[in-house]
Amino acid sequence: MIYFVRHGETVWNVENKICGATDSPLTELGHQQAIDTAEKIREMGIKADLILYSPLSRAADTAAHISEICGVPKREEARLFEQNFGKYESTPRNGEEFLEAKKQFLNRYEGGESMFQLAQRIYNLLDELKADGKDYILVAHNGIARVVQSYFYEMTNEEYASFGIRNCEIREYRF
Repeated sequence: MIYFVRHGETVWNVENKICGATDSPLTELGHQQAIDTAEKIREMGIKADLILYSPLSRAADTAAHISEICGVPKREEARLFEQNFGKYESTPRNGEEFLEAKKQFLNRYEGGESMFQLAQRIYNLLDELKADGKDYILVAHNGIARVVQSYFYEMTNEEYASFGIRNCEIREYRF
């Protein structure tokens, strides 16, 4: 079983900027969202063997709150690092050019990472987690959420490009 949690609100989320590989910290609200999510996980009776989290501080801080409140050990997982959006980092999240570029899966965003490169590392991670049979909480990013969703469900290119989850939303996936 995999539980996926997107990190709490960041400074750049508030400013409507693409964070990607740039390390935008949690806001005060983002920390509170992480605490509230941890309490919700505990109340729901979600049990996990380990929390794996992205090295970026917004995910690491969210994972730390969940680990502390739920008593689940945590470990950094480099493959959960958000997609590098190259020239689009710090630009508006709803920019017309960026929204079109997201539909081009081989596009590396001039210095970034393609959707195929991202999918390879996340699919490889999910294959490993499936093979070991343990339950995990993954704390990462919206771009990672999109790939995880595509691993478990059929999606069209348009659905994939437009898929997203809210800050600190919890998704459950069964292998």
